[in-house]
Amino acid sequence: MDDFRAIWILLPAFNEEDSLPKLLPKIATELTGKCEYHIVVVDDGSIDRTAEALERYTSEYPLTVVTHSLNRGLGETERDGFEYVAAHCGDDDVIVRLDCDDTHEVSYVWTMIERLKQGFDVVNTSRFQPGGGQVGVSNYRAFISRGANLFMSAVFRIRGVRDYSCGFRAYRARIIKDAIAVFGNQFIQLRGLGFTSTLEMIVKLRILGCRFAEVPFVLRYDQKLSSSKMVSSITTFGYLTMAVLSYWPFGGWIRQYRGLSRLYQSDRAAALEKYGRARVLQRFVSRISF
Repeated sequence: MDDFRAIWILLPAFNEEDSLPKLLPKIATELTGKCEYHIVVVDDGSIDRTAEALERYTSEYPLTVVTHSLNRGLGETERDGFEYVAAHCGDDDVIVRLDCDDTHEVSYVWTMIERLKQGFDVVNTSRFQPGGGQVGVSNYRAFISRGANLFMSAVFRIRGVRDYSCGFRAYRARIIKDAIAVFGNQFIQLRGLGFTSTLEMIVKLRILGCRFAEVPFVLRYDQKLSSSKMVSSITTFGYLTMAVLSYWPFGGWIRQYRGLSRLYQSDRAAALEKYGRARVLQRFVSRISF
C-alpha cells in the first residue's frame, strides 16, 4: 500500500450521548484536510440521547448512521458495521475501528497507516508494546486484562500481536472484503458472546493469511464518560468457545480452512475462488438430493 483513497472510521455505539460531542470533533480535527474520510456509527439500540446527538452531527461531518432498533451486542454491531463499510468502500481504502467512548485517541491513526504501508494487512494498537500503557484502569481490571491476553496469546498465537482484546485497529479494506467473501455471515460467528468478536476477527483474518503488526498506544480510560458494557463472564465463555471451534478436530475452523492461508498469500484470486462462501455452499448443496 503506497497510498490510500479514503479512511473509514467505524464506531460501535451504545448509550454514548456524552462521548460523541467529544469524539466526533476530534476525528474531524485530525482528518479534515489531510484525506477523504467517512464516519460510520452503528447505534446499537441506545436508550439515551445518542440518536439525537448523531442526527445533529450528520449535517456537520461525513457521517452515516446504521441503527439497531434493539440492543444486539457488540458482535452484531461490528458485523453490521464492517459489512456496511465493505459494501461502500474501495479496495485501497483503510478501515479504522475504534471505541465510541473516547478512550482511543484518533492521532494514532497515522502511525497505524504507516505500518499498513509497510506491507501489513492489519495494524493493532497495543498497551503491551514498549511505550504503550493505560490510564485510569483499576488494578483489578488491569490484572484481568493481562491474564486474558496471556490466555489468548497461548491459545491462538498470532504473529505480530500482543494485545488481543483491544478493538482499536486499522485494516486494509480489501482484506475485510475478502474475509466477508470467504467466511460470509460467519466472519463474526460468536455474535452473542460479549466482546468475543474483537478476538474472533483477528483469528479469522489469521486463518485467511493476513499479516499483523502493532503500534504502542495508551488507553485513556480516564476519559471515559459512559459506563462499561463488558460482561466479563460472557466474554470469557466466548473465548473458551472460540478455542473449541478453532481446534475442534471434526470440522473446526483450522481444519475447515486448511490451506487457505498459504493459497491466499500466493494467489488471492484462486483462494477466493476455492474458499469463497458461495462456492462452498454451492458444493454442499450439490451433494443434496431431494
